[in-house]
Amino acid sequence: MNYDDFADLYDHQYDLYRDDLHLYGTLADRASGPILEIGSGTGRVTAYLTRRGADVTGLEPSAGMIRHAQQRAERDGLTLQIVQGDMRTFQLPERYPLVIAPFNALMHLYTPNEQLQALQNIRAHLQPGGQFVFDLSVPRYGAANTMRHEGETFHANGARTDVFLVQRHDEVKQGIVTEYHVDTTAPDGTLKRRHYTLTQRYYTRYEVEWLLRCAGFESPRVTGSFQGGPLDTFSDVMVFHTRRKD
Repeated sequence: MNYDDFADLYDHQYDLYRDDLHLYGTLADRASGPILEIGSGTGRVTAYLTRRGADVTGLEPSAGMIRHAQQRAERDGLTLQIVQGDMRTFQLPERYPLVIAPFNALMHLYTPNEQLQALQNIRAHLQPGGQFVFDLSVPRYGAANTMRHEGETFHANGARTDVFLVQRHDEVKQGIVTEYHVDTTAPDGTLKRRHYTLTQRYYTRYEVEWLLRCAGFESPRVTGSFQGGPLDTFSDVMVFHTRRKD
């Protein structure tokens, strides 16, 4: 998934998303050393942890997303440490007591081989007994093949931007493809439409548990929210807490 062209829309959509920050902030406060964030995107979590005094390095494959993150840092008077790299193949000299992968970062691993390669590489960058925490969306989607507006409207310089989406669900491959149609209406009434495609691979709980065990992690603790509590039919997110098994 190439996020370079998608970075501007992504930053608008999720700049104010806060649901996960308390969890990752608390983990960072308790970490006994530097932290690695997998899939740091436009720096939403990276900036939050840096502002709290954490020594955090973000890993992000998209140059466009990194540019947005650095613009965020300049605006906020922060210095962010972000490395461009692929979670499957990156190599850093540091070994971390805590690695996090917020906001569905692992949903860009589309095959079992890619998933194991990434998880084994993450494990290799953890200290013995180091903690790995990440979250994934519960696979529950709206009506397929139907264009819908989910309340995403942005205003800037007198223009209005509305985000419409259509989703296609591949149950065999556990894939979800989201087509975004981004309509910007200028003050003079001129309409411009941009189109983006987001491809993700969703997971089931026990599939993730087995992947973690195969990649050399302990059996995870799974919660159904960022505040804790069990995963149940009302949960929108699965949060996995595990450690490197030595």
